[in-house]
Amino acid sequence: MDIRSLQQFQHLATSLHFGKTAEALYVSPSTLSRAIQRLEEECGAPLFVRDNRKVKLTAAGSRLLDFSQQTLTAWQQVKSEIQQHRQEIAGELSLFCSVTASYSHLPALLERFRHLYPQVEIKLTTGDPGVSTDKVLTDKADMAIAVDAPDFPPELAFHHLDTLPLVMICPASMRLTQVEQVDWRTVSMVLPDSGPSKRIVHHWLTEHGIRPNVYATVGGHEAIVSMVALGCGIGIVPRPVVEQSILADKIGIIPLSDIEPFKLGLCCLKERASEPLIKALLEQI
Repeated sequence: MDIRSLQQFQHLATSLHFGKTAEALYVSPSTLSRAIQRLEEECGAPLFVRDNRKVKLTAAGSRLLDFSQQTLTAWQQVKSEIQQHRQEIAGELSLFCSVTASYSHLPALLERFRHLYPQVEIKLTTGDPGVSTDKVLTDKADMAIAVDAPDFPPELAFHHLDTLPLVMICPASMRLTQVEQVDWRTVSMVLPDSGPSKRIVHHWLTEHGIRPNVYATVGGHEAIVSMVALGCGIGIVPRPVVEQSILADKIGIIPLSDIEPFKLGLCCLKERASEPLIKALLEQI
């Protein structure tokens, strides 16, 4: 039983004429007849009495008519509410995230959102994930994909998207597969200069008693991947950054089992979380 079949049944129950109903609903008499037959099979009883002169509702047909009227009225109300809600969700929504997140996590999120709210214009900016929260706090972005951390700003609401493992990366030519193979006396490191990565990487190095030879500190994981691919040293980045990079074939990956992972999420100002545009995107998580 579906909405279309109920609509056809209800019209026929009013017109009591297959030809008139078929013409009004733009279907052939045979199509209408098959639809009614399927309803009768599903109900397990005839809905109409048919003869050469007239069509008349049976007792079962009268009961189904009451049900169809209630169901179709409720369906129209739901459709109207949905359409009204979609019309209310319009305007511009600014979003900030890293380059990697823009093609690893954002597409699936925005595909659903854009399908539901085609009148919303997404203004996307990419950059160093270390400044994601600052972009939202300073009103340079309505929302951002950011990493949760102990010092995460209390003014922001955080909605979890994914958990990403961090890995050590090295030039493929070094052929390293385990941390124990790294000669810290001769190998240089490319370190993050800000954001959650800086805290996590420095904490891991301290725990292992490692004082690395620092080649450079840079902003953005993609920059670390590029410098490692160029042979400048080794680094630590979220695994998807390497896997999604065009330089992946120039990079060797060393798993790290004892380093804090990234807790990735969508953030916005708590005071704005109930705004229609922001709430609509959060509902897609």
